[in-house]
Amino acid sequence: MKQEYIERIYAGWLAKIIGIRLGAPVEGWTYEKIRNIYGELDHYPVDYHEFAADDDSNGPLFFLKALEDKQGGYDVKAQDVAEALLNYAPFEHGFFWWGGYGISTEHTAYLNLRNGIPAPRSGSIEQNGATTAEQIGGQIFIDTWGLVTPGNPDLAARYAREAASVTHGGNGIYGGIFVAVCISYAFVEKDIRRIIEKGLSYIPEDCEYTRVVRAVMDFHEQHPENWRECFQYIFENFGYDRYPGNCHIIPNIAVMILALLYGGGDFSRTLTICNMCGWDTDCNVGNVATIMGVRNGLEGIEYERWRKPINDFLACSSVVGSLNIMDIPFGATYIAKLAYAVAGEEMPEPWKTIAEQRIDSCHFEYPGSTHAIRVRVDGLDRNARKVRACDVINTEEAAYTGQRSLKFLAYLTEPGENIYVYRKTHYEPKDFHDSRYDPCFSPLIYPGQVLHGSAYLPEYSFDALVSLYVREAHTGKIHESETYELTKGEWKELRYEIPAMEGALLDEMGFCFHVKGAHMQVFDFTGLIDDLYADGQPDYSVELANEKEEVWTGLHREISQFTKLKGLMYLSDGELHLSCSDFAEAYTGRHDWEDYTAEFTFTPLTGENHMVNIRVQGAIRSYAFGLLPNGKAAILKNQNGYTVLAECGFEWKAGKEYTVKMTAEGNRITAEIDGCCLEAQDTDAPYRKGSVGVALRNGSHCKYRRIKIGRI
Repeated sequence: MKQEYIERIYAGWLAKIIGIRLGAPVEGWTYEKIRNIYGELDHYPVDYHEFAADDDSNGPLFFLKALEDKQGGYDVKAQDVAEALLNYAPFEHGFFWWGGYGISTEHTAYLNLRNGIPAPRSGSIEQNGATTAEQIGGQIFIDTWGLVTPGNPDLAARYAREAASVTHGGNGIYGGIFVAVCISYAFVEKDIRRIIEKGLSYIPEDCEYTRVVRAVMDFHEQHPENWRECFQYIFENFGYDRYPGNCHIIPNIAVMILALLYGGGDFSRTLTICNMCGWDTDCNVGNVATIMGVRNGLEGIEYERWRKPINDFLACSSVVGSLNIMDIPFGATYIAKLAYAVAGEEMPEPWKTIAEQRIDSCHFEYPGSTHAIRVRVDGLDRNARKVRACDVINTEEAAYTGQRSLKFLAYLTEPGENIYVYRKTHYEPKDFHDSRYDPCFSPLIYPGQVLHGSAYLPEYSFDALVSLYVREAHTGKIHESETYELTKGEWKELRYEIPAMEGALLDEMGFCFHVKGAHMQVFDFTGLIDDLYADGQPDYSVELANEKEEVWTGLHREISQFTKLKGLMYLSDGELHLSCSDFAEAYTGRHDWEDYTAEFTFTPLTGENHMVNIRVQGAIRSYAFGLLPNGKAAILKNQNGYTVLAECGFEWKAGKEYTVKMTAEGNRITAEIDGCCLEAQDTDAPYRKGSVGVALRNGSHCKYRRIKIGRI
């Protein structure tokens, strides 16, 4: 696999997010409405504070995890993707549109899978009918299967067929194959018509999808000047009125082909034409953008217009809260790592080290990347300006490792002020412009871990001291490392052992530059940073009395630090309550914790099935300790259903508070509660890492006061 493909995977994934953000504000609008309001819409219609989660990015990222989660190679089948859907999607909230059984294609397929109907039957026309099965989702969630198979359209088509068939059938599957092949082929081909022809070569010549694509291609060949004439032709012959359901795939692929042809190979023109056609704009522009991002590379994507407003940030809404705060380089490197694995090749350096040792680090190796880094200036004088202009720029001027770093600029800075250059590690509703697809988050960093980073002052900058820091969200307190003097022209590698904390939630990590200088000086300050990341084991507690209800909308409410699979979850008298009619689960912590201890203090209230979880990898992958019916306690494994690994008698009582200590070390799981000890060794594809959680079954209700995470 060519090393240049790594950067083009980033370009494709970045372009996907650009397309989604461009189309989201006008999603569902008609061509006439967009034309009447905007005329030529050649920019983001909304200046989002932060753009919340979107189904068009959730699906591609988390369905692709079937490649990682599957045991025994990369020959992914529909059921593997189905299990990724079950594992990472919350139950009937967030992630994608839950419009009802028989109305929303994905909702229908999800409930089919939940109730034992396997893939690919779960998404088939035979099961769900053509109207449901041939909606647009077959192609909007498919991009990553093309990105993970660069220059290998045969494999892209095979993966896409399996993935799309989980939720779709007929033309819904053909659309997934077509888009994935176009993306894969765009790594090796620039000619747009050849890319389209390659996509068509993998689907039936006589299907409706092929018929419409060729009709648009023929119209363009005869009328290559005016895309609006082509849209009128599409509207009259292949419009929404011609196809059943909420959002049929056929009208939308017609405008995608229009945009690809009339865009003339220009990234911006292609995206804006597609957006101005209306209909399912975020989906259509997202797919087209991925193709064009791969084809044109980063140099074809305008930085100020498209990249800078995004700042490499992506929010998701899976059940794994620490994966819901993601920067675009993380996603691109994850896809590239899988692409090399699928190809049976080893990643080149520095990508191999980044992907294997610190995949979510801020390394800045992609040209133009910023990793969602922010800058603020804290004026220590009450008369100081409260808001400063700041900027970040990816640079090759100097780097601690690799070829690139991040330059930051803080304008009109005064001596004695602090410049914080940081990454947000937890988000809440006030950080976002709106609530899209119900995001919720667990922090990226925890007390007890070690924070790393490197800082640099160029010769033309001003003197400063530097430290690493984290911010505790509940109190706003800054916890700071030792402060170091910076020598201009020399990198300083920093390391900070974050102290253990009780009841903490860390929402920032980064550098604090303490500006030096003489009295009455005012100047623009410049510095560089590189390799910001955290590692090591956590040592902290979640004190539920410190947590709060996060109100996004009247219907979207979350508990800070937690992501919910299902159930009724609320805070009362300093404790977290969880109850269910059938089952309920909620999770917190990082997805990549390996060996650790977890103590849960909880009180069963009603019902006979109360569990706490460790090594949670999602909704159908975890271990648990449970208080079970008939005076039993057990260690269980969730493998798309809980099974008992070890069991003992334990006469527990409703209304009594218990503390259970669980330990995960290698494939060994232990639990201690009131002098009762259980141990299990999992020899059947054990889960090696994961977060923590709480779970109930069969109409139970439990409350939780404290969760303590520690080192072994």
